[in-house]
Amino acid sequence: MAKILMKGNEAIGAAAIKAGCRYFFGYPITPQNELPEYMSREMQKVGGCFVQAESEVSAINMVYGAAGTGARVMTSSSSPGIALKQEGISYIAGAELPCVIVNISRGGPGLGGIQPSQADYFQSTRGGGNGDYRLLVYAPATLQEAVDLTMEAFEAADFYRNPVMVIGDGMIGQMMEPIEFKEPAKRELPPKDWATTGTKGVRKPNIINSLALDPAELEKHNIHLQKKYAEMEKNEVRYEMYNMENPEIVMVAYGTTARVVKNAIAMLKEAGINAGLIRPITLWPFPTKAFDEIPANAKALLSVEMSMGQMIDDVKIANNGRLPVHFYGRAGGMIPTPDAVVDKVKEILGGVK
Repeated sequence: MAKILMKGNEAIGAAAIKAGCRYFFGYPITPQNELPEYMSREMQKVGGCFVQAESEVSAINMVYGAAGTGARVMTSSSSPGIALKQEGISYIAGAELPCVIVNISRGGPGLGGIQPSQADYFQSTRGGGNGDYRLLVYAPATLQEAVDLTMEAFEAADFYRNPVMVIGDGMIGQMMEPIEFKEPAKRELPPKDWATTGTKGVRKPNIINSLALDPAELEKHNIHLQKKYAEMEKNEVRYEMYNMENPEIVMVAYGTTARVVKNAIAMLKEAGINAGLIRPITLWPFPTKAFDEIPANAKALLSVEMSMGQMIDDVKIANNGRLPVHFYGRAGGMIPTPDAVVDKVKEILGGVK
């Protein structure tokens, strides 16, 4: 299969269309603007619908409506835009509607800047909306992985009747790499007999709602949701173990930062230091069990992030007190360099007795 050179944002859009997405609702914000621009041009070619909404709030509620018909639907935005969508995302999760949400994240807080960042980790894994809900969250590190995971996201959303997020920092959205569009693994999907497609006089109306005024009913619904999330934790965890034969130190990084760390690992090897990497591919569910595979000779953990330290909370939980946990991060759109990561590793190992 021939490879195509594409920009990340456009590749994600193309993957969504190939996965059967026929409705896209969004609003412009850098650094994800090429994605809705691509969808505005290409969606009409496949008989789909593109709407530039008047705001992010409007866009996510349009997603709610289209998802309620059983259609494959997607929205995209960047950090502050995703923040505006949080109420709608909670409603969608509560109503058990499948959809895909793409966040090409940028520096914050507030309006922040337009450079790449990973400071939306809490937002994506803890949820910025109300209530006990979860999103399945994919974090690609390459454009090929972004394409593959976007296509997989639609299958997973339909399988679990749940919103799925694909999160990539601004570099993933803006870089260009060769990709190929492979057929995603098909799941045995449940029928969408819940969808609001019109009764046609042969069934009772379907009602899609996240409101439950009876507390006993709402608790029952929450218990049902938690069982679904437990299935995700059991079946959907993905991660990569890199150079983990006999590492003196294990770094944890995802997305673009993991690429930086791999370069640092090569530099450390030349200096006679063996370092490994745990790369979460799903941010939620977090790959906690991967930490059980860390060899006994490892002396420390280092969480490397494009933030002031968010994933490190999950690293500490997964580590369960076994090894000292250190942090190195850059924020505001600044990107860690391999040299800086190497220096941090040497500093840590220099202090380990």
